[in-house]
Amino acid sequence: MVINPVGLIIGLLIAALAGWLAGKLMKNQGFGLWMNMLIGVIGGVLGAILLRMLGIVITGMIGQIFTATLGAVVLLAIVGFLRKHTQ
Repeated sequence: MVINPVGLIIGLLIAALAGWLAGKLMKNQGFGLWMNMLIGVIGGVLGAILLRMLGIVITGMIGQIFTATLGAVVLLAIVGFLRKHTQ
């Protein structure tokens, strides 16, 4: 398998943007670049799974940003819920 470095960089930028957007939407403070990327990558996977379960297919760069942001918001909501109920 050949990894396209430009595609990888674009994917990481989309992940960072999605993590940042999710943080803003969930009224959280900034997480920093690396944490935004991590949240965005995990959110991208989670968002793709959720949308696939609903039978929704979104394509293009805007679709990737939407999917990753949706998943990141869900991820932050779950983490916030668990933090609140485990203390």
